Amino acid sequence: MWGDKKWRQLFSGLSTASSVPELDDQSRGSQEFPERLLQRLNWHLLRPLASHLGGSEHSQFLGPGVEFSEIRAYQPGDDIRFIDWNISARTEQPMVREAHVERAVDVWFLIDVSASTRWGTAQCLKSDCALDFLAIAGQLLNRAGNRLGAVIFAEQPLAVFPPALGRLHLLHLLARLKAVKTDCAGPTNLIAALNKAYVVLRRRSLIVIVSDFLVEDGWQLALGKLAQRHEVVAVRLMDPREGALPDVGLVWLEDPETGQQLYVDTGDAKLRARFSEAALRQEEYLRMSLARCRVELLQIGTDQDLISAMVHFLQRRQHNRTRKFPLPQSSMSHAVPLVPAASPWKGDLS
Repeated sequence: MWGDKKWRQLFSGLSTASSVPELDDQSRGSQEFPERLLQRLNWHLLRPLASHLGGSEHSQFLGPGVEFSEIRAYQPGDDIRFIDWNISARTEQPMVREAHVERAVDVWFLIDVSASTRWGTAQCLKSDCALDFLAIAGQLLNRAGNRLGAVIFAEQPLAVFPPALGRLHLLHLLARLKAVKTDCAGPTNLIAALNKAYVVLRRRSLIVIVSDFLVEDGWQLALGKLAQRHEVVAVRLMDPREGALPDVGLVWLEDPETGQQLYVDTGDAKLRARFSEAALRQEEYLRMSLARCRVELLQIGTDQDLISAMVHFLQRRQHNRTRKFPLPQSSMSHAVPLVPAASPWKGDLS
């Protein structure tokens, strides 16, 4: 499915165009539309995490920069070039304007490659959605001088790729992710992946978790602990059949990770209703858990336009960034666990 042609499309112009009102009709109808759209998008941090030289992200270091921090009184040893003479004239004392220095940040992708991601009933598999997202997000984040790293996991952490700069490194990550082979012997272990990231990540970083989140409960504490130090974004891979069971008669349903099978009659309207209710409860439980961890959620489906979803997500992040309100720290370490909802694949179908 991932031939050379599609790889070239991802890095020269993505295959699907979405309607964005900022561009005119002529640009929207051209083949260059996705590439021009990506050039307008920016993925900025909401927290001052950047530490490496050479980037354009918001950092905690003060000095010459364009991101305003504060105005304070001049102190001996301050650089006189940073004195704000207009404010100094009004206050009748020398005042210094401080700004945040632009730096680069490490970006870590935690990518789920378990058997449940190698499934899809619409335009592609969920694993293909993950590859597309990594290609697009990697371009946006790599363009700002950030370093990209990855942790690949399934029933356990499988591989760790240290962060590095450059387009070639991103292509290397995509190729390794495409070639990874897993023989899952159990359910996806998100807790082990989060704990691995907590040990590996030495600097404050942006963490992007790409998974379908069909995992055992109990990962909230590990995620909350990780979100206290880092900025975390959850990317949920979805398929329309995970929320609605079609009427196709008697079928066998199999858990791709454990091999457990269940024989059900999909012609039963009550069973389909219970399935949909279980899926809604699971989605609401996931949203509540991520919200309590102060983690943003981006949902991408195998039947959706990825570029359009990315545009709306980044526009929402830009709005939150311009509000100038700091993100509150996670309280998951002292939180009362929520009551988990039933999984749509392991719910009350019998």
